[in-house]
Amino acid sequence: MASAVATDFTNQIVYTDEVAEFSPEVVAEMESHLVKYPAERKRSALIPLLFVIQRERGWVDNEGVNFLAKFLQLEVTDVWETATFYSMFNLRPVGRHHIQICKTLSCKIMGEPEITDHICSKLGIHAGETTADGKYTVSLVECLGSCGTAPMMQIGFDYYEDLTTEKVDKIMDSLK
Repeated sequence: MASAVATDFTNQIVYTDEVAEFSPEVVAEMESHLVKYPAERKRSALIPLLFVIQRERGWVDNEGVNFLAKFLQLEVTDVWETATFYSMFNLRPVGRHHIQICKTLSCKIMGEPEITDHICSKLGIHAGETTADGKYTVSLVECLGSCGTAPMMQIGFDYYEDLTTEKVDKIMDSLK
């Protein structure tokens, strides 16, 4: 095994030569994605396969990336290029409830800073952190495409729009 070393650009990604293992059912699911694309364009299946890796492993880790590189006959850097480009892929473990708050202009103008401060204060963490119990992670993300209903956040795959601190309290209480 190669030694694990954090990269210069982030302390979230650690490179090793280990390769993840998956059950035959998960590999079959991955293969079912491949048949949707021409054989010479296997790389086109990368995004749905990254979602499978994230679902199975909890986040997109180095071992999962190494698996996909071998599975798709790509360079490891090709897989990391995609995984690091999209905010929908978690490059480190996240809490059971991943709260992603839109930080772009419409949301910022309509009150994102107050919403972020309220959530972080309520949880006792800063944006980019996970609670000690591993239950919540708060992330600031780029546009989630809901500018007309700003400020907004996404938890898991659910959108919450037209946020106020009162709405946030109700949403947070429902997550417990």
